[in-house]
Amino acid sequence: VNQYQVGPVCTNCYFAINTETKEVLLIDPGDGAEYLIEMVEKESLKPVAVLLTHGHFDHATAAEEVAKHFGISVYAHEKEKETLLDPRLNLSGSMGGKSLVYHADCFVKDEEMLDLAGFSIRVLYTPGHTVGGCCYYFIKENVVFSGDSLFCGSIGRTDFPKGSMSDLVRSVKDKLLVLPDYVKVYPGHDMETTIEQEKTYNPYF
Repeated sequence: VNQYQVGPVCTNCYFAINTETKEVLLIDPGDGAEYLIEMVEKESLKPVAVLLTHGHFDHATAAEEVAKHFGISVYAHEKEKETLLDPRLNLSGSMGGKSLVYHADCFVKDEEMLDLAGFSIRVLYTPGHTVGGCCYYFIKENVVFSGDSLFCGSIGRTDFPKGSMSDLVRSVKDKLLVLPDYVKVYPGHDMETTIEQEKTYNPYF
């Protein structure tokens, strides 16, 4: 996993790289499309898809440009369509400085299994931060990309339009904290953590 901080609120964009094939999945390219494209080409990687954990501007702004450059598809949860298409919900107008709409090519469902870049990935639907937020659990690699659902010692904000604290706490408990303790968590902001650490020390649980 390569991690890059992009955009005005230091969003974590991740490259999930298959070291055998050099195929890569780009997770939450929220800004800096030219920079991310340069990093892909610098390492001679082969992009396969863009995965969005949710549709807020700081996670989705560069997705379309990156996807078009490499001729790949953007994935998001099926219940996140409204967020992507509404500048009020995706916060691009109020926080990003310019009202924008975002698009996805493939809409996934809760518990759907994806076979991309040689990885077996389970989609975990975790609403609360947004209506259609989700996480991507790489089963054999024991890692989960949690977006803004679960952070090290915290959870995502729920004071944005259509956010819900009760939904988010329930989502994290039911979908993430049931994963094996040793699973590494790569969140949308700040530092990585583990399921065990969050079960033990996260004040929300």
